[in-house]
Amino acid sequence: MQAFPRSTTVTRTAVVVPPSLALPVIESAFPRRLHPYWPRLQENTRLWLLEKRLMPADKVHEYADGLCYTDLMAGYYTSAADEVLQAIADYSAWFFVWDDRHDRDIVHGRAGDWRRLRHRLHAALDAPGHHVHHPDPLVAGFADTVLRLYGLLSRTWNLRFARHFHAVIEAYDREFRNRTEGYVPGVEEYLALRRLTFAHRIWTDLLEPSAGCELPDAVRKNPAYRRAALLSQEFAAWYNDLCSLPKEIAGDEVHNLGISLITHEGLTLEEAVDDVRRRVEECAGEFLDAEQDALRLAHDIDDGTARGAELGAAVRTCVDAMRNWFSSVYWFHHESGRYMVDNWDDRSTPPYVTNEAAGEK
Repeated sequence: MQAFPRSTTVTRTAVVVPPSLALPVIESAFPRRLHPYWPRLQENTRLWLLEKRLMPADKVHEYADGLCYTDLMAGYYTSAADEVLQAIADYSAWFFVWDDRHDRDIVHGRAGDWRRLRHRLHAALDAPGHHVHHPDPLVAGFADTVLRLYGLLSRTWNLRFARHFHAVIEAYDREFRNRTEGYVPGVEEYLALRRLTFAHRIWTDLLEPSAGCELPDAVRKNPAYRRAALLSQEFAAWYNDLCSLPKEIAGDEVHNLGISLITHEGLTLEEAVDDVRRRVEECAGEFLDAEQDALRLAHDIDDGTARGAELGAAVRTCVDAMRNWFSSVYWFHHESGRYMVDNWDDRSTPPYVTNEAAGEK
């Protein structure tokens, strides 16, 4: 099923969710929404992937729409201006391509290629304008998206975004070493690493340009706001683990909450699936309470001044997007070809990736 291009609210879906992955609380308490710009977003991101040579033309033609990367963002930042959503969606598509390159570099033992890419991404994050024509399409594409994102808010926001993404790059390096060495992190170690590799802070940072307002530290660091944001991201990361477990076991992965539970807590596969599912359901339930606390914060901020009204409205928009993340992530995992391993010729090799190390020829 594709997203619905003519509506911003989706109440029914033709997708059949496997019972082991079905979450009634999401289907009942988190109605699905979609940004009205979605049809053009999908088309423009597909063209951007081609223009930046981030995927071979045949793979873009055959797989890009079915991977549903734009659907995921269009179901999250539903209040963003069209050009803001486009910048975020292109960045998100880049992120998935980067994740695939990272995986292929590990599988094929390309430690030198990964090391060079890691350093180049750090450099492009700090000076994107100097890297938009880099010979490696992944570096050039990253620089293009970062440059666009940096134009949305202030330099303070840019520096925060850069600081948070530098940490993501380093977390990916830790994953590279872990997988190369066959090291499975313990549960708590994994959860801390997952918050970085899933880029919790990045997606939360991007709530602000989507709301058209940079939030001061006093708001962003308020426990009510932070808890709602964290729960939405934890849900997404852990539900991804739940849905990705067959793919990642087939690919000899070591980074999955289920794999850590099996390795370090002695759980069977069935018990691990039940444990991850319980955590996911608890995130959704706890968010409903955290959401009300965050909305009360927005009410308190709106103190009758113009600035208070602006910040209160921005917080409400951000919290609304946090809510959207639940349904968008949920349906994405059942619509995207990224997780349909049973349809792949080789369950350990996604058909939409290329095994070459681009930029190193």
